[in-house]
This record gives sequence, C-alpha cells and structure tokens, in this order.
Amino acid sequence: MGNRRAPAVPHSRQNGHLPTVEEVSAGGVVLRPARRGFDAAIIARYNRGGRLEWCLPKGHPEGNETYEQAAVREVEEETGIAGSILTSLGSIEYWFTVPTHRVHKTVHHFLLEATGGELTIEKDPDHEAVDVAWVNLDDLDRTLSFPNERRIVNVAKQVIHDSL
Repeated sequence: MGNRRAPAVPHSRQNGHLPTVEEVSAGGVVLRPARRGFDAAIIARYNRGGRLEWCLPKGHPEGNETYEQAAVREVEEETGIAGSILTSLGSIEYWFTVPTHRVHKTVHHFLLEATGGELTIEKDPDHEAVDVAWVNLDDLDRTLSFPNERRIVNVAKQVIHDSL
C-alpha cells in the first residue's frame, strides 16, 4: 500500500495518432450494514455524451496523497460518507478518447467501511455527481453502468463472504 500517484504523462504524437495521457484515480466500495447484507454508496454523473451513468466514487490523488488517502477523500467528497479502508479490491484499466488525446486510465479500488457522514453530493468540489444513493450490494449488478466496476463489486462480495 502507500502508493503515490503517477503524474499524467503525455506520450508524443506519432504517425498522426493522438498522443496518449496516463491517468490514475482511486476510489472504492463504501459499505454500511443493511437489513439484507450491506448497502454501498454510489454516484450518478452525466458522461460526455449526456447519458446518466451510475458508478463507484473515485478521483485523482492530490499532492502527495497515497491511493488509499485519495480513495477515502474522494468517497467522502462524492458521497458525503466518511469511511475507513478495510482492504484493496484491485485495479481496473480502460481507455477513452477526448478531442486532443487518448487517455489510459488506471483506477485503484478499495473496500471501505462507512464510519459517518450523510449521503449528499454537496461536498463534491467538482460537482460531477448529480445524484447519490445507497444500493444493496446484491443489486449493484443491475445498477452500475460499467462491467469493470461490477467486477470490483464481485471482488468485494467475495472478500465479505471469506471474512464471515
């Protein structure tokens, strides 16, 4: 653990291809006990095409933050829920393109236990989140927009199952 973020590193334009920028984010699955197992706090945001997407809270490390510190801060900023890290859930990678470059993004995910706060998007300094909700862990497969985040949730379910 204790990893520091890698800065966004642009790769040069070659053979007329768009340059590539490396980005790193951290976030996670923050849980609270529920009547039926556990609920997770997730956020909704609009993508570049204007479509509403439900996703796990995440964001870029600031300054010398470790991935763990960034995950705790981002979860609280985007959901209003304070949490403490229980374990790492692994990382996902994906690519997307903006008009000036391609982005190769790595997101480090952690399992967090909710320790306080109230569900709100009012603490999000970037105002990316347009909604936030507690969703039962077993319902996230039908709620989250991205298959790679659903895979992270399945890792969280396995961690919980193994620790019971």
